[in-house]
Amino acid sequence: MLGVWLNAADALVTATIMPSVAHDLGGAAYYGWAVAFYLTGSILAGASTGQLSHRLGLRPAMIIAALAYAAGCVLSAASPTIELFLLGRILQGVGAGWLVGFCYVAIGMVFPEALWARMFGATAGVWGVASILGPFIGGVFAAAGHWRGAFWMFAGQGALFAVACLALLPARRADNSQIRPLAWRTLSALAAAILVIAAADVIGGVAAPGALLIVGIALLALAAWVNTMPGERLLPPEAANPTTTAGAGYAMIFAMEVATIVVNVYEAAILQSVYRVSPLIAGYAVSVMAVGWTAAAFLVSNQPERRHGAFIIAGGTVILLGCALMALAIARWPLGWIVAAGAIIGVGFGLSWSLATGRILRALSDDDRAIGSAAVPTTQLIGGAVGAAAAGAVANLLGLAQAFTPAHAQAAAPWLFGVFVPVAGLGLWAAVRLARQTTA
Repeated sequence: MLGVWLNAADALVTATIMPSVAHDLGGAAYYGWAVAFYLTGSILAGASTGQLSHRLGLRPAMIIAALAYAAGCVLSAASPTIELFLLGRILQGVGAGWLVGFCYVAIGMVFPEALWARMFGATAGVWGVASILGPFIGGVFAAAGHWRGAFWMFAGQGALFAVACLALLPARRADNSQIRPLAWRTLSALAAAILVIAAADVIGGVAAPGALLIVGIALLALAAWVNTMPGERLLPPEAANPTTTAGAGYAMIFAMEVATIVVNVYEAAILQSVYRVSPLIAGYAVSVMAVGWTAAAFLVSNQPERRHGAFIIAGGTVILLGCALMALAIARWPLGWIVAAGAIIGVGFGLSWSLATGRILRALSDDDRAIGSAAVPTTQLIGGAVGAAAAGAVANLLGLAQAFTPAHAQAAAPWLFGVFVPVAGLGLWAAVRLARQTTA
């Protein structure tokens, strides 16, 4: 539970304290980087989770993950410059990506099968707790003027996790016979795409950031092509083909994550700047999306399969409407409208996400089902990293990177959020295709 918590709380804590980080380190141009680099580290780590747990054994692998995460927190906490802070964020992402993957591996290895459902339910509960405590922790430290303390606290928890591994985990090794080769070419292309898009955050002018965005998109297409090569299957081969059921599902997940990650990156900063709310209030305004997601997910959890397609389309439609409302309301309408838009987006995810995942997995062959399951969170991470980098690039084009003043934020915020509404429209298109198809 502690391992899942360290990853689950990160997004909300970081979203709450990033305005304070930017103020101290001069990093207003790097809001998107703080999220994109963390998620990139998680992607790279997640792809190697299986290999490390098999080669090293679960206990050593989890200790390495915990120490990597703690070291990243220490580097972020002690950083005198934004560059070192971002390096710490990458290391945190690597550690957290490993931690979550290893924790799920541990459930299957350490606990009897009769307890698996209960354990997975408990991990889901941790995410709900994080949506409540994450903004509180970030808000308390930011309001006290000591944002570094949040990272020191999480570094301590990472160290505690490493000690717990020594006491609680068995020392036995896993079977090495099923090790899958690491898809390093696909990962390299993905990482290059995210870094190129992120570079558009801080390059001046209009032509250069636009060109970098185009190159980044081309690198994403290259990663999809490389993924089809033998030994490079980070995602199932259908993932790059939206005309298949699985491909439409992965396209929906990717597009919706790209479209909505801007909320995690910039909403808290804009609320603190324009509405003059405390970091605590801003953090909780961001967290309503997670609350809406959880509430709606309970409503559809027992729906018969014949209704899944309708709920998937409904969820995609609600996400699109929530994104449009957020673009209209942010920095212009009363705060309640912004909170409502975030809750609506979360409800849309809750209505569709788990059902879309189930439809994806049912469409895959038995041989691809394992990699297809792991590809769902990987696709979400990729979408988040790409979306965060793109949000920073758009903010740069709008001038927010140079002057995050209340007046400038009020003028630019609707455009910043509005740019991603068409991406949510693409996600709805993919949702419709997923809902109407029954075979791969």
